Amino acid sequence: VIGAALIIGGVGGYVLDKILPEKYISKMVVEPNFNSVQQLYNNISFYNDLAEAKDSVALATALNITEHEAASIKEVFADSYSDENQKIKLFDQFVRGLDTTTVKTIDFENYLKNFNSLDARFHQISLISTDNRVAKKTQPAILGSLSVNGYFKLQKRINDENLELQDTIYRQQLLEIDSLQKLYRTVLIKEAEKPMQGTNINLAENGESKNKELALIQERDVLKQRLVDLNRERANKSTIINVISDFPTRGVEQKGLLKSYKFKLPMVLLALVIFVLALLELNKYLKTYTKP
Repeated sequence: VIGAALIIGGVGGYVLDKILPEKYISKMVVEPNFNSVQQLYNNISFYNDLAEAKDSVALATALNITEHEAASIKEVFADSYSDENQKIKLFDQFVRGLDTTTVKTIDFENYLKNFNSLDARFHQISLISTDNRVAKKTQPAILGSLSVNGYFKLQKRINDENLELQDTIYRQQLLEIDSLQKLYRTVLIKEAEKPMQGTNINLAENGESKNKELALIQERDVLKQRLVDLNRERANKSTIINVISDFPTRGVEQKGLLKSYKFKLPMVLLALVIFVLALLELNKYLKTYTKP
């Protein structure tokens, strides 16, 4: 019986693989900003629920595509996209925001135990469809669903204003440092132009002036690096959701034995046959069972 189930399942699966349309998978990697990752997962789950319910009308409206294109979508899902290096960087950013006492109670292993997939910096959105071109058409709607959110728009506007203010402060400080450097140089030149009175040279004052000028140079370098970091953050936070890798123009055909019906169907029939045989054996045992 088991052998027959496997043969029937194999043949039936082979036929299904031939007559059913091919499925294609497309992937997009994104970086959500302003704590929008939870909303992203909620939206993806909503699209997937519509696809599973075969509600092509609502799905077409949500993704701004035709009903025929929406009907071709079989599954939409998202998962975190991170490796150990990214987790280490996230841990470093996490502990930087804690006070000294709290940091002592947290180590990297405990952080990993409580690591949530939503905490990852990058996330991969996957779309499975029988139409290999539909994923690219859904991209604007998927990204736009976050961009129109009022809360995220407010967070982005405030962040832009804060970055602009910080940029102004840093540049003003650089101008003040330049002015002080010019002042110190002028003082040193004036001191050097004074006629020397015997051997009375104030080396202490000259050394102090040079130390102050060196400190200004170091502070200037620090401010320049802060401006570089500020520009990098401005680039990373220029949108509510950054697209690291777009959906391809055409999806990739899903291949592999585990994804084919000639593997799935025999396994399903095998499990069903074993379950039925187990029930028959149990029934047989119960009929012959007598209490002592």
